[in-house]
Parts: sequence; structure tokens; C-alpha cells
Amino acid sequence: MNNSFVQTLRALVRLKPSQKLQRDYLTSLAIAVALAFLVGAGILLLCGHDPLKCYAALFKGALGTRRAFGNTVAKTITLCLCGLAMSVAAKAGMFNVGGEGQLFFGAMAAAVVGAHVKGVPGWVVTILALLAALAAGGLFALLPGWLKVRWKVDEVITTIMLNTAAIYFCTYLANGPLKTAEKGIASGTDSIMAEAAFTKLIPLSNLTTALFYAIATALIIWYLMSRSTIGFEMKLTGDNDRFARYGGIRADKLMLWSMVLSGMICGMVGMLEIFGLHKRFLTSVSNEFYFDGMLVAMIMRYNPFGVILMSFFFAILNIGGRAMEMSAGIPSELILIVQSIIIFFMAAEGGIRTALTNRAAIRKARREAAAKGAV
Repeated sequence: MNNSFVQTLRALVRLKPSQKLQRDYLTSLAIAVALAFLVGAGILLLCGHDPLKCYAALFKGALGTRRAFGNTVAKTITLCLCGLAMSVAAKAGMFNVGGEGQLFFGAMAAAVVGAHVKGVPGWVVTILALLAALAAGGLFALLPGWLKVRWKVDEVITTIMLNTAAIYFCTYLANGPLKTAEKGIASGTDSIMAEAAFTKLIPLSNLTTALFYAIATALIIWYLMSRSTIGFEMKLTGDNDRFARYGGIRADKLMLWSMVLSGMICGMVGMLEIFGLHKRFLTSVSNEFYFDGMLVAMIMRYNPFGVILMSFFFAILNIGGRAMEMSAGIPSELILIVQSIIIFFMAAEGGIRTALTNRAAIRKARREAAAKGAV
């Protein structure tokens, strides 16, 4: 039997998911969210709004109707995949900040394939567009990954710079060589084949059959990161690449391919946006989706399951915030402030957990001292 297969079986049986979300972490995170909502309620009161009505409008706007729920799930898909893309790279010690550019390249590649491949069934166009998006995103992530592995060039710097290059290049294509001749489209390419577009799962919402692609991807990434020997080696590499090399792990190879895989996922996100929502490449294909996904991944410590849950929460804030603005008459700036406070408290989870731990230790010491004094 293949040795690698045996190791994978052992990983399934024995290895626990790395970066496990422990109970104390989840508890402190829940406290952080509650504190954020309380502070947000105070701001709403100072501005003359009823916090209960505002929060009710927020959750109703995100979950109250089938259409709202569909939009929330659709937003969850985007945030989740971006967060998983960040997590895969971070697992092996690579900090991919270039997901936005990789998303743009994937979207452009998918749009070109979707618009110009003719004479084949729609599902073939969809598969070809997906492959093109994966290749475009992965290849664009290969360059900073190679520079990091070969020359130790900081991938944070290179990916940030390549983000701008990718966005401007795709914008040039959409406004120049690939600009559509259709009227009413200011900055975009030709529309994709109608038969190749994803089908809506909930009418009038943004939720499409892209959901199934996202579920499959999330399961693959979860297995790779949490249950496979490759994921275990990636964790060792991310924790200490020198130690991993001494242990016989090809750390450079793992770091490079984790970066490529991260870029491929970002490219797929671009394809899902094109085939599910826009039906063509538009320069507004992403509103910094990847940076939101990065935040989700970092808050949840790159845990795949945690990324899914936090993506759903962030989607509720995003979709519900828009509804709260329309139904409760709250200015969008105030909603952004409330959302920022929530994010701040969630990011401060570590300090909150440390404070709770210290207080518990102090109480325990006092009880022990009192018990000794009584004796």
C-alpha cells in the first residue's frame, strides 16, 4: 500500500484539527461581540435612534425574507472563499495580501472564456471558465510565491504591489481592447454565454448554484488543512520552516504551492461573481472582498470551520446594514461606525481572553489564600 496513503489514513484517525477553536477562545469572542453590540447601542442612543429597533431591522434585513437570506448566503460564499484562500497560504507561513488582484485576473479570464467560446454546450463553457480562472489566479500568485521562496522577497510587499497592477491592467482591458460595444455598459467586457451562467436558487436574490462550488471547495480545504498529512506539514512549515526542513519536509515547495492554491481560490471567486451575478467582467466586480475575507480568517485563526461561521456573521452585518439604512433611516456612516466597533472588539479578543484568564487566576489565588488562612 502507498506510504502516503497510509499516512493520510493515520492523519484522519489520530490527528486533531490544527488551530482548533477552543472553548475559551469562542467564549471570549462571544463576549467581544456582545460588548461591541452594547457600545453600538450606546452610539445609536446618542444619535437619537432606538437600538432595539435598529438591530431588529439589521437581522430582519439579513434573514427576515427568502430574498434577504439568499443575499446573505451569497455574501457568505464570497467572504468564506476569500477567508479560506488567506488561510491556506497562512497555514504554510505565507501572507497573501494579493487576493484582490488574483480575484480580478480570475474574473477577467472567466469573462473572456465565457464570452468568446462558441459552439459548445453551456456546461462546457462553465468548466472551461472555471479552469481559466483557477489558472489565472494561481499563476498570478506564483510570482510573489517564487520570489519569497527563491530570493526571500517579502510577499506582503510584492502582493500589495501586484494588487494595484492587476486591477489597473484589468480595468484597461475592460475599457480598451476588450470593451463591449453594447450600449449602457460604461466599463466592461462582452456578456458571457447565457446558458453557461449559474442558475438562481432563490428568485430575486444573488444566491446561485455557485453555492455548490463553494461547498465543494470548503470541504476540500477543510480536509487539506485539518485532516491530511500535507496540512500537518504545512502547519509545521508555517510554525517554523527551518525545523520543518530539518525534519525532511520540503518547506519551500509547500510554501510555494500554498500560495498558488490561495491564488486559485481567489481566481475562482472572481469566476463565481461573473457567472453568478454580473454576467460579464465589470471593473466593480469586487469591492475589496478579499480584505474582508482576510479579516475573517485572521479573527478565526485560519480555522476553516471558524471562517465559515464568521463569514456568515459578517454577511449578516453587511446585508443587514444596508436594510437597516433603508428601513430605519440610519445614515450609512453610522452603520459603518457600528460595524467597525464590532470588528474592533472581535479583533481585541486576545486581550479580553487574557484579562478573563488573569481575573480567574487572581480569584483562585485569593480563595487558596483564604483557605490556608482559615486553617
